[in-house]
Amino acid sequence: MTDTTTAATMQRTPLYDRLKEYPAKWVPFGGWEMPVEFGGILKEHRCVRQGAGLFDLSHMGELDVIGRDVDEAVAHVQRLVTNDIASLEPGAARYTAVCRPDGGILDDIIVYRSAKALTLVVNASNTSRMFEWFSVHAPVGVRIKDRTLETALIALQGPKAAEILRPLSSVDVDALRFYHFEEGLVGNVPCVVSRTGYTGEDGFELYTHESKAVELWDTLIAAGAPHGIAPIGLGARDTLRLEACYALYGNEIDEDHNPLEAGLGWVVKLQKGDFIGREALLEIKQRGLSRTLVGLTMEDRGVPRHGFELLHQDRPIGVVTSGTFSPTLEHAVALGYVEKEFKAPGTEVDVKIRNSAARAKVAKTPFYRGSVKH
Repeated sequence: MTDTTTAATMQRTPLYDRLKEYPAKWVPFGGWEMPVEFGGILKEHRCVRQGAGLFDLSHMGELDVIGRDVDEAVAHVQRLVTNDIASLEPGAARYTAVCRPDGGILDDIIVYRSAKALTLVVNASNTSRMFEWFSVHAPVGVRIKDRTLETALIALQGPKAAEILRPLSSVDVDALRFYHFEEGLVGNVPCVVSRTGYTGEDGFELYTHESKAVELWDTLIAAGAPHGIAPIGLGARDTLRLEACYALYGNEIDEDHNPLEAGLGWVVKLQKGDFIGREALLEIKQRGLSRTLVGLTMEDRGVPRHGFELLHQDRPIGVVTSGTFSPTLEHAVALGYVEKEFKAPGTEVDVKIRNSAARAKVAKTPFYRGSVKH
């Protein structure tokens, strides 16, 4: 959950001063100083699963793609991502991968389509790279605008999220479909209200101007107090997304892995026309995968962690990409890459933990299905 960014170079979100008022542990993450936990990861995790939690995600990058008309912006993004953006209707969003020519994943992003432009929400550590990638490949008439520092992003997640947001929002949250968004007011704060999230629970991601971040946060905290709302750090965000089997850039996906082996074939639309990485992904699909991402549940004690070796009869067959003790399931779970012949659920493997082999089984995924509105 940490990186090597020095204190002198770390950025701070618009909510930094407000969040400093809570007892919290802070870490560098993606070039930002971020809270990893407030009241303890286990407590925060259960808060989101049972009620609602509030996340400061203002470290995420927001890039506008602006053409002479929206069709130009759509055509540009369509060439650089694996999913089909041309069919995306105004007011809808779509998850996709951005690949190198060889199929390696540069980032996983969400594309939002409004009436006039597209907005890309990218991982914090990749914001500069994605700005450069989409700028370098942009045709005449298309430009990329980085709105990261002027944008605050607050996520309200949990089965009680809609109940909390409903009386505050001018947007009809009950009518808002999954992966759709609408502009409106939350309290007195202008927001883009998006029914998206990274926890496996129902919820919303709220985008506003950085100058309104504290007012929006305070409004949601006050409204959510009767429902047990609490601030949630990066630690619980990681355990929540791992139970739901959402990929994390730098763990499950990176330039050395392609979306087909990462279980993201559903965001690769090879029939949509040409895009960067298409030829390589087509060849990989025709050739067949040599490795694939699987879920693992531990049979023995011990928690698998990123980088731990996976074995079968003492032979290395793969590596753990993410692992944790699951607060919901009350046993350890993990994601990892294995050779394709070991991908079937029920297959027994070993995890090398401190020079000992701990038994595990390949499991069906996701490990947990929550209140998320598909």
